[in-house]
Amino acid sequence: NRNRTLPEIRHLVARYGGSLGEAGCVGWLFEKKGYIVVERSKADEEKLMTLVLEAGGEDLKIDGDRYEIISELSTFEAVKRALEQQSIPTILAEVSMIPKNSIKLEGKQAEQMVHLMEALEDHDDVQKVWANFDIPDEVMAQVAAST
Repeated sequence: NRNRTLPEIRHLVARYGGSLGEAGCVGWLFEKKGYIVVERSKADEEKLMTLVLEAGGEDLKIDGDRYEIISELSTFEAVKRALEQQSIPTILAEVSMIPKNSIKLEGKQAEQMVHLMEALEDHDDVQKVWANFDIPDEVMAQVAAST
């Protein structure tokens, strides 16, 4: 129910130092893309890169112990199918909103953002949350330890 949910979300955002903009006001900050995550232990980087590029994938990034594969929407299913054909298991395969750029947060701002994200994800009416912040792992560990 939009009439009930909107004030609740507005309150959550304000509680953590933010303000809610108009509908669609930040949509230009994101691109709708295919997003696939694979454990690094399940695939060789060079072979995976070749497979992803041949299937039409756009990018392959390493994030800790995972590979993140980005593709255009038009090639998402082909990339996913190529991974399945090579028996490479995926942790996640979905259409996602990928930020065009990221904003680095530290200190109090990082702490507020982590708490806001947790509150939004815990809200019953919120289905998915996308963000364009970048918080260093050390800061994330400090914030997690303080909660």
